[in-house]
Amino acid sequence: MENRQKILVIIPAYNEEGSVGKVVEEVRTHLPQTDILVVSDGSTDRTSEKARASGATVLELPFNLGIGGAMQAGYQYACQRGYDIAVQVDADGQHDPKEIIKLLPALQAEEADVVIGSRFIGDSEYKSSFMRRIGITIFSGVISMIVGQKITDPTSGFRAANRKAIQLFALNYPQDYPEPEVVILLHQCRLKMIEVPVGMSERYSGESSITKIRSVYYMVKVLLAIFVDCFKKPPVLEEER
Repeated sequence: MENRQKILVIIPAYNEEGSVGKVVEEVRTHLPQTDILVVSDGSTDRTSEKARASGATVLELPFNLGIGGAMQAGYQYACQRGYDIAVQVDADGQHDPKEIIKLLPALQAEEADVVIGSRFIGDSEYKSSFMRRIGITIFSGVISMIVGQKITDPTSGFRAANRKAIQLFALNYPQDYPEPEVVILLHQCRLKMIEVPVGMSERYSGESSITKIRSVYYMVKVLLAIFVDCFKKPPVLEEER
């Protein structure tokens, strides 16, 4: 990494006291020169305490906004403090901090504005549930057709953004289903995105709230949100005004 670039790792967390401390420590181990911001999204447990004890800066939201609101708050923090790159890492341990370095070269070479870590490129050993894999396959096909670019992992939250994307996300960030909707937003704003292969793991603690029934509901809702996004007027970037 280039030392002159300011890099912020944003970790959105909602009641992740069992894992957030370890995630922060691993980020610090593999990227000691980066800053770490944990956005505690209205957590009612010891998430903030564990994050601070591990050396992270903590931004506490007064109530739960969801992943979209938490990440927008993180991007606003990054934008206001002049960070060149912001990296999203989940607080549950699924994103391996040592893989962050795979996301950075394309941003540093100005080949892309956003880099998405994909579980489904190359020889990944990641295994997801049958229903989740069906959903990701459907989203991938629909989104790839809309943006005119193959996107293999549109639900991946393991991403890195440059300053232009940080500024966009600080002002405009999807709230309901941010990961797939962000891909549409980037396309509408003509920002470049690429995917790189990364490894991911099982979460350190807790269980996903998405059951089989909720998976079907989630798929339908996301597809509807994507359809609506296609008819929205894209936001005007600061440099275009």
